[in-house]
Amino acid sequence: MTPTPAPTPAPGSAPEPRPAAGPAPELRPRERARSFDRAAPLYAAHRPGYPDGLFDAVEELAGRPLRGARVADIGAGTGISTALLHARGARVLAVEPGDGMAAEFRRTHPHIPLVRGDGNRLPLAGSAFDLLTYAQAWHWTDPARAVPEARRVLRPGGALALWWNDPDTAVDWIAEQGARIRAFFHADVTPPRLLPAELAFTTRAVRWSRRIPLEAHLANHASHSAFLVVGPDRAREFLDAERALLGPLFPDGTVEECYVTTLSLAPV
Repeated sequence: MTPTPAPTPAPGSAPEPRPAAGPAPELRPRERARSFDRAAPLYAAHRPGYPDGLFDAVEELAGRPLRGARVADIGAGTGISTALLHARGARVLAVEPGDGMAAEFRRTHPHIPLVRGDGNRLPLAGSAFDLLTYAQAWHWTDPARAVPEARRVLRPGGALALWWNDPDTAVDWIAEQGARIRAFFHADVTPPRLLPAELAFTTRAVRWSRRIPLEAHLANHASHSAFLVVGPDRAREFLDAERALLGPLFPDGTVEECYVTTLSLAPV
């Protein structure tokens, strides 16, 4: 499902991607939320994980170790965060609404339990969990429904933890790429992240990076909902132009992706 590479133009001759037709209907939230099902293997193969420092911060702010904690990872997708929680010793259960994502989860993590559902209506027993986690997923919920559900399923003293990976725009080439993406879509394609005002969140940021092949970097972008819904031809147009622009910056073919992982945790 990775976009087919096109011949790399000579440095300085990168094609300029035409802006997409506009933010509607391409960027409708529900369509974006369901777009991952048709690209689950691409998502699993190329999305970044999360640094150890994130889970250290979760333990610090929650006031307890993950080892032995009863955790539900909501909107688990292909299991990127779920597997890392499991590796830290959490007794973790995944909740995922999408057919394709759930199938990929079960293929790659058959030892971790998974149930179907979403944060607006959790298929979980009341007062059963120490921690609810949402990795790249809270923005797909309706907080007016998801917060009462979190309160219902968490034990006294439990916590709600939300986190996101974002490109580190303090790095020049990443900031420039972000500007090209916004110009292409005529919009900021990052879904809004509104923290529920009724909860007392503490926020921490963890910076980290990974080194991956240029083609994997492009495939990572291809797995994002904005590119999935705009259609393969338009997505390929943008990604081919990025290949031509980034090739001279990374002549060995290896890109260092820099991230800021932002954690917001609140007792519930």
